[in-house]
Amino acid sequence: QVQLVESGGGLVQAGGSLRLSCVATGVIFSAYTVGWYRQAPGKQRELVAGVDDGGNTDYADSVKGRFTISRDNAKNTVYLQMNSLKPEDAAVYYCRMFLRGRPYWGQGTQVTVSS
Repeated sequence: QVQLVESGGGLVQAGGSLRLSCVATGVIFSAYTVGWYRQAPGKQRELVAGVDDGGNTDYADSVKGRFTISRDNAKNTVYLQMNSLKPEDAAVYYCRMFLRGRPYWGQGTQVTVSS
């Protein structure tokens, strides 16, 4: 059974940093593209960053230069390093992967940024 579990969220002041983790069980994570998404209250869920099985990355314009997605295949984990956080980055952050055409989501981790 595939499960994704996010962690690392919390409360941080504007300008601060957090590192989110997404750990997968039941699947060899390294073989799949993984995305980090976020959803703020009243807004649609949006893609923040993605990394494919070759390690290629892509970012939303709003986080380029501030966020870094990476993966540790030995730990079956994908990270999202978030620096220079802004109040508008506050949201619930989710990781997602597709397996055999089906999306798998984690439960999300809350990021709160105080101004």
